[in-house]
Amino acid sequence: MTAHTIDDVTCLGCGCACDDIRVSVQNERIVEARNACVLGRAWFGDGTIPSINRVDGREAPLSEALAEAADRLAGSAHPLVYLAPGISCEAQREAAGLADLLRARLDSTTSANALPFIVAAQERGLASATFGEIRNRADVILFWAIDVGDRYPRFESRYAPAPAGLAVPNGRRGRRVIAVDVGAATSTATDIDRRFAVSAQDEVAVLVALQGLLREPTPAGVSLAPADDGPGWSTGRELATELASGRYVAVVFDAEPDDRERRSRQRFDAILGLSHVLNQRSRCAAVALRGGGNRSGADTVLTSQTGYPLGIDFSRGYPRYRPLADGAVAPDVGVVIGDVSLLTPPEIGALRDASVIAIGPAASSTSLGTASVTIDTGVAGIHESGSAVRADDVPLPLRVSVPSVVSATDVIRALTLRVLADARPRSTNEPAGTP
Repeated sequence: MTAHTIDDVTCLGCGCACDDIRVSVQNERIVEARNACVLGRAWFGDGTIPSINRVDGREAPLSEALAEAADRLAGSAHPLVYLAPGISCEAQREAAGLADLLRARLDSTTSANALPFIVAAQERGLASATFGEIRNRADVILFWAIDVGDRYPRFESRYAPAPAGLAVPNGRRGRRVIAVDVGAATSTATDIDRRFAVSAQDEVAVLVALQGLLREPTPAGVSLAPADDGPGWSTGRELATELASGRYVAVVFDAEPDDRERRSRQRFDAILGLSHVLNQRSRCAAVALRGGGNRSGADTVLTSQTGYPLGIDFSRGYPRYRPLADGAVAPDVGVVIGDVSLLTPPEIGALRDASVIAIGPAASSTSLGTASVTIDTGVAGIHESGSAVRADDVPLPLRVSVPSVVSATDVIRALTLRVLADARPRSTNEPAGTP
């Protein structure tokens, strides 16, 4: 029996990307992921994955699957390269190069899950901070209708409010923790000093009222509020007093959909506006949390490669930013790279009429599209090394726990080379069968 352990492994079970996991492996199976939360343990599993390539449901060798994928892309009029979660930044970079070569649309799961937040951050401006700065400096933590207990289980214990920091040496005893529940979207933080309840209809009103109250010069920020107020002002007064007492306020919220309550998409603009007003008084960071699988990495890589984080169109030979292009032509061939099982129903529905090339973990189990080429790869951070980006835009290394037969990065690179070879003009002296 062979056994070994790997220290300081990065977990991509959620956007917190905890990098203190100790993974124990026996006979090429993960038997323990120490320090991992319930999401992390589910993400690591036992490390076993399928290794099958299929062409329209028929098993095929990798070379044949790549050749078929290249042929379908060569005949495509409206190709799409789509980044699902579960791949490294290196694989995402290769995918961007493939989209450029194909003059394809290039997008990621961010468009389906975090577009309102991204647009608000671009239009309003995002004043944020790393998780480490929140841990070391934030003395007031505001959890705004975020399911932090279930979606980001270790945030409280690793970053805030539990641990001691440089400017908060007493840890939890030196912090004021506030939770705001918006309708059914309750804040599930476990240790709260004060809790407020706001209806979903009044959420934006409360946030706008807070901005007005905190702009005032008085410390409490309440002197100019109207006497005959609605729920926005009445709740805002009490919240403003709490927030005005902080030297460093962290407003923690979820940047992705919350199915517990239907809420206005304008809340992101209002939350960011609140953080700007608080920065006029002291210091405030708007802390947007994201789901797992290196989603923030896709935004970072695409921005570095094209100038834009999502919704990119190469059809004219250069990148154009089209994040709200609802009227875009439906793809006839879609290259989906990553864990297809993590896609949402709308994302899957957008590919229902396309010929799909799926490259990623357990891709062979997908039923996307009208016909498919599927190539199984390893999971980034378990079977494939590289790098990922935490929700606060901090890059982290990925270490291999269980080696895989093939990595997504290598497969995309091989597909790109195959497309290049098929597109290369042959000289008159070159045999017709030359690859």
